[in-house]
Amino acid sequence: MKSILKTFAVLIAMVYLTGCGTSENQSQAVSSESSTPSVGQSGVKDDVSNPNVVQVAVGSKDHTTLVAALKAAEYVDALTNVGPFTVFAPTNQAFDALPAGTLETLTKKENQRQLRDILEYHVLLGVYKPGDFVNGRKMGTADGRSVEVTIDADGSILINGGKILGTVEASNGIIHVIDKVLVPN
Repeated sequence: MKSILKTFAVLIAMVYLTGCGTSENQSQAVSSESSTPSVGQSGVKDDVSNPNVVQVAVGSKDHTTLVAALKAAEYVDALTNVGPFTVFAPTNQAFDALPAGTLETLTKKENQRQLRDILEYHVLLGVYKPGDFVNGRKMGTADGRSVEVTIDADGSILINGGKILGTVEASNGIIHVIDKVLVPN
């Protein structure tokens, strides 16, 4: 019994000494971690997994304006999270059709909240494929408003009058490319 207690005492002493010896290293590790700039989900580098909705947009030459707007609104991290999201992604041409100066005004720092509201109006929570869109259906957006689906006689799907030109699946949702910037009322 004495030998078991002696062994136990030695183990406790070793644990204590080992713990004490690393406290300096642990505090150094904590201080070096705290000096590292904070990076959100969008800062994670992963070239192996399927791309998320933001990575798909970044890879599209037709969505450079959308990507710039996402960055200006600091909305990139939100859309790189797990989701799932349905994103209505206006093309560069759709942004070009806005009244002159609109985009320049919205991307100013003081208008960041307004820009983010508009971008959130392009996002639904959940994955909605083309077959899920029903004529006259109102769908709630991430900003708390809703968009309305219209199905044309030729079968084209419109969201608040913006035609879906194509659909791309992503790891955290689905993207519907549209020909119009959706502006909330």
